[in-house]
Amino acid sequence: MSIRQVTSLVLTALLCTGCAADSSNKEPADASGDGTSGWTALFNGEDLTGWTPKIRGSEAGEDPYHTFRVEDGLLTVSYAGDADVDAYGPFDERFGHLFYDTPFSHYQLRVEYRFVGEQAEDGPDWALRNSGAMLHAQSAESMLADQDFPVSIEAQFLGGDGTDERATANLCTPGTHVDIGGVFTEAHCINSTSPTFHGEAWVTVDLWVRGHKSIVHAVNGDTVLVYEHPVVGGGVVTGFDPTAKPDGTELSRGYIALQSESHPVQFRKVLLRDLDPGA
Repeated sequence: MSIRQVTSLVLTALLCTGCAADSSNKEPADASGDGTSGWTALFNGEDLTGWTPKIRGSEAGEDPYHTFRVEDGLLTVSYAGDADVDAYGPFDERFGHLFYDTPFSHYQLRVEYRFVGEQAEDGPDWALRNSGAMLHAQSAESMLADQDFPVSIEAQFLGGDGTDERATANLCTPGTHVDIGGVFTEAHCINSTSPTFHGEAWVTVDLWVRGHKSIVHAVNGDTVLVYEHPVVGGGVVTGFDPTAKPDGTELSRGYIALQSESHPVQFRKVLLRDLDPGA
């Protein structure tokens, strides 16, 4: 989601300081997802076992247009319809999220994604080549039918438009706040220092999530964003049950979800390995 993207020289300097200090965020030697080196494949390459969709306007578990599906071994977000359902037609703000069924606290998440095709009819301008991974999210079942986004921390994935610079692995905060360089911020979206990726090339994002302590984003092995102390608070989420948004509460645990925001996107790998809570 991208209503506002915030960057500055001061912020970049703070992030670079955080990157230098966090030398443990290195590319792992093995990322095969076959169980070695502690990796678990959350997406099995065959079906959506272990995942629950939540589409705005529908109850958890309902995906009337088969938005989330597996095509040629890829977890695919599509608005084109299939043999059993018609295409979306107008997108009509039917934002969707696919939740993994187990909550996590301290972990490394690796996602390989690419944007493909054309945006759905009447998708928002800001949602062009836009998706993401929601971290520390509320459960799919706790979202009301008309809720647009889960209360969560979003690692925002953006694709280039062929012309302009457009960083990926940014931070957005639906119903949440974080600290940047030790300073509390209410900015909704904050750009990373990643390069722009035009076209349909695969991009690898690693996310080191350490409970309430810190979250680190890396793109193709390079750290691009660091922030700390996520808490519930703020806006940019609508239609929620107030009991699911206790402002001021520390976020140290929650669900992982992948987004559908009107542009087709594919995920080749979704891998997770546990991190030591004491590290």
